[in-house]
Amino acid sequence: MARAGKRKTVKKARPSKRGAKKAAAKAVRAKAAPATGPVTLDEARTLAAAKQPKLAARALRKTAAPPASPAAVGAEREKLREEQREERARRVREYKATMEIMKRRGARRRRSKAAKAVDGEPTAKGGEAFDPLQIFAEGDSWFDYPVPFFGGGIIPRLEDRLGVPILNLAKAGDEVRYMLGVEERKVLAEHLTDGSPTGGPWDVLLFSGGGNDIVDNPMALWIKDFNPALPPAAHIHQARFDAALALVRAGYEDLIGLRDSISPSTHLAFHGYDFAIPDGRGICGFGPWLKPTFDLRKFPTRAAMEAVVKAMLEQFAVMLTSLAGPTVTFINTQGTLAPQPSSWHNELHPARTGFGNFADVFQLKLKALFPDRVA
Repeated sequence: MARAGKRKTVKKARPSKRGAKKAAAKAVRAKAAPATGPVTLDEARTLAAAKQPKLAARALRKTAAPPASPAAVGAEREKLREEQREERARRVREYKATMEIMKRRGARRRRSKAAKAVDGEPTAKGGEAFDPLQIFAEGDSWFDYPVPFFGGGIIPRLEDRLGVPILNLAKAGDEVRYMLGVEERKVLAEHLTDGSPTGGPWDVLLFSGGGNDIVDNPMALWIKDFNPALPPAAHIHQARFDAALALVRAGYEDLIGLRDSISPSTHLAFHGYDFAIPDGRGICGFGPWLKPTFDLRKFPTRAAMEAVVKAMLEQFAVMLTSLAGPTVTFINTQGTLAPQPSSWHNELHPARTGFGNFADVFQLKLKALFPDRVA
């Protein structure tokens, strides 16, 4: 108890470092997102995130591993499917919240350094408003590259270049035969039927698939034993590879048919990857996907392996080119990267700058298709 006649002095608590950082971050966000007027993609995302309810932290519980029974395996598969459904729903919510803001307030492109006049004032072109494209993406790891701190695959880089969000439902490791199978076909049909969550049909559906269908363990079935007397293409067991490509083509044909019947105004765009280097590099415990087959088939040099991979991918590009038409575009990305290991993060995926190069190619093609809506 304090003595009578003496007041107890209480020191004012100083804000913690964490509190100071939060306050500073809040101030930056408030400054970055103006109260009125058109917004950039980054500003719209900031505003959308501020309106989302914060999820309560979930404690991790350690449980005993279930017995390896059919029931346990089935339960794990259903759990995985549920997690995938929740992830899709989260991506839809985030896309909708961001695009709603851009549509309501107007979309504005992010200013670039080149858009400033000599006196330092921004030019009118740098911040002009535009009608944002409504883009939906489905595919594999080239669209959704989940390696931490890498910046994703093509789609997040393309978003930055276009200045619009893209509903990206791609999933690393997906194959065309599954993407156009029963379950994922239903998801595609639903999104094509409903159109954009903010209203209107999708302007573009970007699709990335086929790479996972022709590599990895089954590739040993359509690569012959090495023979120095044969040219690269002759090392492909053509009848078998044709069968693999036919399955991939069937998926693409069904996607085109699905689009035609549900959302004919939606433009389809495909791509042909690039000439991968079979040097045995995997990532995060996955892979390699190419070199083991060539080791099995006793290929003596990486150059010999690369030549066969190139021949396979060229046939893949020919197949996709044959599907192109007025509302179907094949974006020929083959030859984008310098033919050296440093261009690649591993056997199947480009380095950071490489994914950026592909995003540039996509941007140019979309600019040609929608000249008034792409910078």
